[in-house]
Amino acid sequence: MENIDLKLYESMYLIRRSEEKIKEHYLEDEMKTPMHMSMGSEAIVVGVCECLDRTDQVFGTYRSHALYLAKVAETEAFFGEMYGKVTGVAKGKGGSMHLLAPEAGLMCTSAIVASNIPVAIGAAFANKQSKNGKLVAVFFGDGAVEEGVFWESVNAACLMQLPVIFICEDNEIAVHTNFSHRRGFDKLGQVIKGFNCHYYNSDSTDVSKIYQLTQHAIEKQKAELKPIFLHLKYHRYLEHVGVFEDYEAGYRDRKEYQTWLAKDPIALQRKKLCNLLGEVQVNTVENSVNLQIVKSIEKAKQANFPGPSVAYEDVYS
Repeated sequence: MENIDLKLYESMYLIRRSEEKIKEHYLEDEMKTPMHMSMGSEAIVVGVCECLDRTDQVFGTYRSHALYLAKVAETEAFFGEMYGKVTGVAKGKGGSMHLLAPEAGLMCTSAIVASNIPVAIGAAFANKQSKNGKLVAVFFGDGAVEEGVFWESVNAACLMQLPVIFICEDNEIAVHTNFSHRRGFDKLGQVIKGFNCHYYNSDSTDVSKIYQLTQHAIEKQKAELKPIFLHLKYHRYLEHVGVFEDYEAGYRDRKEYQTWLAKDPIALQRKKLCNLLGEVQVNTVENSVNLQIVKSIEKAKQANFPGPSVAYEDVYS
């Protein structure tokens, strides 16, 4: 049987190394799309996605890299899209913020705050009506909580007992604004607990703990049909949009970053696996991922840009 801890690490390492390569190549100015990086949140996305079946559906935000790589686990179409090439997931038309792979359950990621949430509720309603057994997981940042459609969606999901998992990736900042300046209530958890759903929260960076928490929540959901709300804390390592740090901007303290970095999800899982399996086996996984990424970037650079006619493809009207 495959070691789940190793599988979790491989998925997180794929995300981290892919983004490190984006950072490395971005200043070459061949990738024209804005980048909303996922560094720091890997344990949340991987811990949840590893509990889902491939047919289960996920919806994400503009901070989309981790979700795509965790759910789809491929890099050729991913980097094709980063470079705006016809080999990309959206034929080079979507860029970093608009990733999808319906065949793997990734239905869409959206650049508009909270706009993915009501669409996910619609998918969950359709799944319940068709009795196909599919779960829907919708990821969003804590800034989405200030949008009216968030509350409408939570209310509808709880009222209709839909098979949906709300995952709030909470870094306590909406772009540059702390939650204390955005909300007329003290604690999100206290408010959500007032709804008819299963609420869980964690500030752990241990991917195994997030995985186990999600498994438990899904088992609870199957036994008692209610939506799940996972309120999970993390720290965004880089600026809101871009490949650099921004602690000099003054809206957050580097000391907080150093506290979170001391329990970095990738480093934490790597140390655990080296003790459990030995560093040789861990290195083997890392080398395989590194080679995969390098090859994907080379192919993306060599691929063609989409021609003008592609602008008229994949449209509704």
